[in-house]
Amino acid sequence: MDLRQLRYFLQIAEAGSFSRAAELLHVAQPSLSQHIINLEEELGVPLLIRHPRGVTPTDFGHLLSEHARTILRDVERSRHSMLNAGENPSGEVTVGLPTSACRGLSVPLIAAAARQYPSISIHIVEAMTGSLEEWVQAGRIDVALLYDRRAFENLEMNDVMTEELRLIVQAAHPLAAARAVTFREASTLPLVLPATPNVIRSLVDRHAIRSDLELNIALNCDSLAAITELVHAGHATLYPSFPMSREIERGEFVAIPVVDPTPKWDLSVVLSKKTSNVRAASAAAQLVGEVARNLVRCGKWDAQLRRTARERPGLSTLT
Repeated sequence: MDLRQLRYFLQIAEAGSFSRAAELLHVAQPSLSQHIINLEEELGVPLLIRHPRGVTPTDFGHLLSEHARTILRDVERSRHSMLNAGENPSGEVTVGLPTSACRGLSVPLIAAAARQYPSISIHIVEAMTGSLEEWVQAGRIDVALLYDRRAFENLEMNDVMTEELRLIVQAAHPLAAARAVTFREASTLPLVLPATPNVIRSLVDRHAIRSDLELNIALNCDSLAAITELVHAGHATLYPSFPMSREIERGEFVAIPVVDPTPKWDLSVVLSKKTSNVRAASAAAQLVGEVARNLVRCGKWDAQLRRTARERPGLSTLT
């Protein structure tokens, strides 16, 4: 079986006639007939039902038609990617950002994309990590920044940083001057946290269980905007400092390190292998990682950089 046989068979099945397919393909009808005979002999099943009005695919023929369309589409996609390898990537790329990173990352990401890849249109989707993980694996979004990601067959991954949760309180809070608080001390405060199965809540819950502590949850809240307002109103939360960096810079909030233990997670850029625009999506994935790392390097994102796959011999990169 080869690509030519698949093209010939698919054209015959769609045309419903050897003679019509021969005209469309500019191939002699006897040659087409011999190709199909060879294909049926190789597969050991009948692919076409011959009748006076032409041909109709058998059940095996319908199955082969589906496979042939997929194979030929992938071949054409590969050819297109190779032909455009020297050109600037273009097209729309959907990038999924978790709520805790979207506020601070979206503007510098869009600005960087406009400078480096003006032909790429970035479509940002904000959601919780669980939803983003599901969507990028299914190919509904092309690229995502995920917390504590898991390995999946349909994803390429590149670790970016490790980020710690802080105790976030307003500047007038009694603990605002503390250089650090223990996880036990933080657990006794009336906390505002996202509800399970949010990844932040899962992280905090795991640490509480391991430390044999019971959290003092005052409110469950899945809205970053609402949590921010509740901290303004005097509540405390265990949250990354990055999404509230504006309030921290203005002196409205204080981000206090949490120790013994320190809740932290890894952030990774993932690229869906099901994307239809591999070159543009790969460029966008690399850009997300670069922008995030630059924010860490300049001190705007309080985190520790991870070594990239490019720096670890033997591991592939996203590009």
